[in-house]
Amino acid sequence: MMLIKGTRAVQLIRGLLVLLMATAISDILGLKSINWILERAQTALFIAIPIVFQPELRRALEQLGRGNLISRSMRSNFLEQDELETIISEIVRAVKKLAREKTGALIILERQTGLADYVETGIKLDSLVSGEMLLNIFIDKTPLHDGAVIIHRERILAASCFLPLSENPNLSKELGTRHRAGLGITEVSDAIGIIVSEETGVISVAEDGRLTRYLDDVTLKELLLNRLKPQEKLSQSFWHWRG
Repeated sequence: MMLIKGTRAVQLIRGLLVLLMATAISDILGLKSINWILERAQTALFIAIPIVFQPELRRALEQLGRGNLISRSMRSNFLEQDELETIISEIVRAVKKLAREKTGALIILERQTGLADYVETGIKLDSLVSGEMLLNIFIDKTPLHDGAVIIHRERILAASCFLPLSENPNLSKELGTRHRAGLGITEVSDAIGIIVSEETGVISVAEDGRLTRYLDDVTLKELLLNRLKPQEKLSQSFWHWRG
């Protein structure tokens, strides 16, 4: 599992395990028709696995060559409350200034669903989260300005990342690509997106395919603290293992 940790492939493997269990149960219960269908589906899936997992396998081999795989696995998966508050304060401080200056920004906070596939589309930074770093990234007309910043724990993983756009037909026409990308990533993962409008300076948060708009720095900080507060180790949280 370490080879695909931090990618969407983990969810695919879980789905495959469910399919295998369903096949075994249908065989035990003598459900011949269902069992036949499930067995054929398994055959197709096993053929497709090398194709589906090709990016993950390539990335894992590259990490092994650089010696990064072991070092990443040894990192703690949880942050304490005071560390969380410090990181959120840095993010909110940057967002407040970006909004005041009407500088567009898209910041993605990775939670349980790994976003390594999207990190690969951007420019890797692996730097500590700080307000100054975020402000420098989103300065207009800089190489990193376009695209999204992806944050995991206390690290800025990458900038200028490409994200899937929401295809929700009910979205307001006034929402541009930045908002659609922020919504799109939350439709396919449990990430949280923070969006600053370049036209109006309005701060929005995307979560579960829904957009909360017209936030100020105080309400933004409260929302993030509530969503990302540390949970018990077995619960789903921002600091949980990157599945």
